[in-house]
Amino acid sequence: MKKRIIITATNDLCTDQRVQKVSLSLHKNGFEVLLIGRKLKNSLPFEAPYSHKRLKLLFSKGFPFYAEINLRLFFSLLFSKTDIFLANDTDTLLPAYWVSKIRHKKLAFDAHELFPEVPEVTDRKYVKKVWKSIENYIFPKLKNSYTVCQSIADYYHRKYGINMAAVRNVPYCKNTDEITPNNDFPGKKILLYQGAVNIGRGLEWVIDCMPLLNEDCILVIIGTGDKLEDLKEQAERLNLQNRVFFLGKMPPENLTAYTKSADIGLCLLENRGLSYYYSLPNRVFDFMQAGVPLLATNFPEIENIVRKYETGVLTDCHDPQSLKKAITKMLNQGKFAYSARLKELGSEFCWEKEEKVLLEVFQNLQ
Repeated sequence: MKKRIIITATNDLCTDQRVQKVSLSLHKNGFEVLLIGRKLKNSLPFEAPYSHKRLKLLFSKGFPFYAEINLRLFFSLLFSKTDIFLANDTDTLLPAYWVSKIRHKKLAFDAHELFPEVPEVTDRKYVKKVWKSIENYIFPKLKNSYTVCQSIADYYHRKYGINMAAVRNVPYCKNTDEITPNNDFPGKKILLYQGAVNIGRGLEWVIDCMPLLNEDCILVIIGTGDKLEDLKEQAERLNLQNRVFFLGKMPPENLTAYTKSADIGLCLLENRGLSYYYSLPNRVFDFMQAGVPLLATNFPEIENIVRKYETGVLTDCHDPQSLKKAITKMLNQGKFAYSARLKELGSEFCWEKEEKVLLEVFQNLQ
């Protein structure tokens, strides 16, 4: 008989590739999955071979949002048939933990990041204190948990004495040679950022650098977030409307063609807390698989990949002139100097291999 598992997230599910991959892996390996997220006004349609639902909420941010979604999740979990709860990130952990205790069910936890250390939280003392209190209360009791990289696993082991598995957020193995690159920008050299457009992603640095680069070099930003409007205003002030393009949300199945069209992939993070410092974003591997070299910040997990496997260029200088020098050098080399090696690595860093670690967690639930 299949074990039922309820997976909780606070996003709208459409662009969360990690949640989608975990849900599908569990579904394909004998679990009956119900994925719960939220529905936004601008949410794209979401389809999946497993059960899912998206909650319509009155609030979309701040304390009212977190209070509402935690209450809604609590009552959804309390009255839903299941064997296992899987909470994604600290902002869904509290209702999953309480209901698992009330109903004597198994609990698993996926830490996508060091939640109290994300830039949106770390500078807000009261908010950070609340999330740290939740982690201090629950984390020492976690028996089944995993996270996105070894640095975060080590951090939580030092802090709480728990053993988290490291399940990296890598893409499915696919032959990108069969994917036709997007041709929306013919004849252009494309700098591409894909992901959440939030504070600390270094996009302001790149926009400031754009006037120094050749006219045929453009910046394409795919995603949405808190900083989107600010970045649009910055690009407009610099008269870069024809060189900086904001494409908004994009489902994963459409994204690969844009990824493959890029000449340089961007992963420039500001050191705005330990969550960013220890991060290993999935775009590091998305660009690798598409044969696109990476321009990245030299934080530990990112540096370990880029330096060891020679997948791009690392920098700790973010002024316009320094970025111009790094970008120009990479464009002059051409991405084909990297492509063959990157595609070989892409078959190694793939979800089909990484999911074996994930399945071990759920096959050995305590």
